[in-house]
Amino acid sequence: MAGLRERKKALTRQHIVETAARLFGERGYDQVSIVDVARAAEVSDQTVYNYFPAKQDLVLDRAEEYSRRYPQLVRDRPAGVSPAQALRVIAEADLDRHRRVTPEQTRGELPAISASSPTIRRYVLEMRDNHADAVAEAIVETTPGVHPAVARVHGAAIMKALQLMTDRLGQAVLAGVPNDVVADELTPVVAAMFDDLDRHF
Repeated sequence: MAGLRERKKALTRQHIVETAARLFGERGYDQVSIVDVARAAEVSDQTVYNYFPAKQDLVLDRAEEYSRRYPQLVRDRPAGVSPAQALRVIAEADLDRHRRVTPEQTRGELPAISASSPTIRRYVLEMRDNHADAVAEAIVETTPGVHPAVARVHGAAIMKALQLMTDRLGQAVLAGVPNDVVADELTPVVAAMFDDLDRHF
């Protein structure tokens, strides 16, 4: 019974996120309220607040997932693999996904919303700082002799590379650039950034 209850909660959460993304894509983040999301998702306002205490949480829904995933990938990397190479898979997967989703979807997702809303951009940059700290801790734990300051700089550089990619994706969505075109444009850029970070670790 508990398993069924958890599945229903996960489905409700996903439904709310997808509804919010659609509304954000259609109207813009700043023009959509929690009440609007609740009405469109056909749930109560309180139900939305139960899952997402603040409106920005609807956009940053995957932040907690990544706060765990980034450092775990660094900790689990094989011998001889740099932190940048361990996290390169995230960037490549995001580009691959961007090629496959519709323009309507991308308009309601984090890159486009971050590019159009100063409020969300501030939250995203704060989130990147937190992720950089988590990656730095994982680097220190797994790399004997590395100075914590060096680990922090490297973690920040990796997050900056990911943010540059996010910024460009968002700008392209707002400008109407086809998803596959901007993904193809960014593929060699991402490769160059992560190759360079790999060489300098």
